[in-house]
Amino acid sequence: MTVSIPGPARTGPPADAGPVASPPPARPARGRRRMSRRATLRLLNAVSIVSGIAIWWLLALNGFQFPTPPEVVSKAAELWSDGVLQEDVLASLGRVLTGFLLGSALAVPVGFLMGWYTVARGLLEPWIQFFRTIPPLALLPLVLVLMGIGELPKVFVIFLAAFLACVISTYQGVVGVDRTLINAARVLGAKDGTIFLKVVVPASTPFILVGMRVGLGSAWATLVAAELLAAQAGLGYRMQQAQLYYDIATIFVGIVVIGVLGLVMDRLLLLAETRLTGWQERR
Repeated sequence: MTVSIPGPARTGPPADAGPVASPPPARPARGRRRMSRRATLRLLNAVSIVSGIAIWWLLALNGFQFPTPPEVVSKAAELWSDGVLQEDVLASLGRVLTGFLLGSALAVPVGFLMGWYTVARGLLEPWIQFFRTIPPLALLPLVLVLMGIGELPKVFVIFLAAFLACVISTYQGVVGVDRTLINAARVLGAKDGTIFLKVVVPASTPFILVGMRVGLGSAWATLVAAELLAAQAGLGYRMQQAQLYYDIATIFVGIVVIGVLGLVMDRLLLLAETRLTGWQERR
C-alpha cells in the first residue's frame, strides 16, 4: 500500500493564471491632506468674498452712502467703454511695476551684502534704518521740488517703499541662516562663494519673497498717494477727481481695481514662492 505525503500548500497564483498586475501606488497621506487643505481654503475664500459683497450691498441699502455693487459694475463698464479705465490702469501699473522691480532688484544684493559682510552692514545699516522710519510719502514734497511733477518722482517714491521693505527682509534672511549648515559646508571643503550660492541664497529665498510681497503692498499704497498729489492719469488721480464731484461710484471702482490688481500680483508672488521654496517644510 502506497501512502502519499502531501506537499506544502501552494501560495502563489495558479500556473495558468498569467502575470499578476501590481496594485497602483497609493497616494501619500500627506498629498491627500494638502489637496484637502487647498480645497478648504478655496471654499473659505469664496465664502469670504461672497459674504463681503453681501455685507457691502446691505450697508448700501440701509442708509450708508455706498453705491451698490451693480452701480459700481455699471460705472466700471462706462469708464471702460470711454477708454478711461484702461488708461488709468496702464498708467498705475507702469509706475508700480517700474518702482517695485527696481526697488526689489536693488534690495536683494544690498541685503546680501549687509548680511554677509560686516563692513557693508556697518556702513549701510544706519542709513537703511534711518530711511525706514521715514514714510516715503513724507519725502514726496521734497522729491517733487527736486525732480518736478513728471513720472520720475512717482516712480522714485514707489522704488523707495519697495526697496526698504525688501532689503530688511533679505538682510534678516541672510543673518538668520542656520550656522550649522554653514559650518557643515566648510567642514566638507566648500569655499565662501560656494557656501553663499548653495546654502545662503536658498535659505534666504523665502525671506526675500516675503519682503517682495510686503514691498508690493507698500508700492501700491505709495502710488495712490503720489497720484493724488501730482498726476494727469492713474487710478489715484481718477479717485481724486471723483472726490471733487462727489462721484462715489468712481471712487469705489478705483478701490476695487486697485485691490484686484494688488491681489493678483500678490498671488503671482505667492506662486513663485511655492515653486522656488518647494523644499521647505510647511504646516
